[in-house]
Amino acid sequence: DVTGEGNSTTTNLQQGLAKSWVKFDASSGTPATSDSLNASSLTDHATGKHTLVFSNAMGNANYAFSCGGSNFGTDSRFIHNNGAAPVAASFRFITTNDSTSARDGTHNSVIIHGDLA
Repeated sequence: DVTGEGNSTTTNLQQGLAKSWVKFDASSGTPATSDSLNASSLTDHATGKHTLVFSNAMGNANYAFSCGGSNFGTDSRFIHNNGAAPVAASFRFITTNDSTSARDGTHNSVIIHGDLA
């Protein structure tokens, strides 16, 4: 625990740390990871559709995720969970362009927060 501002509250620092993250480029059609944490693989299912497999599973499927990306400024990349129910061992997601079509992008990142198993 860490004492917060004003010395009035404590924060569990461990709960606030990212438990998994990946930065990758999928512009060639196959995702190439440039760096990651707690990521054993990044599976390519189809254009814009991927699964991040955790090296160490989350404690449950109630984790939070943040995602984003771009394609060298030509358009944004929106990343979301594609309607798939989250599972503790992995996170399935889709990247889309400004017109919501599935697209592989250049600069993509996914960050997971929650409790490890």
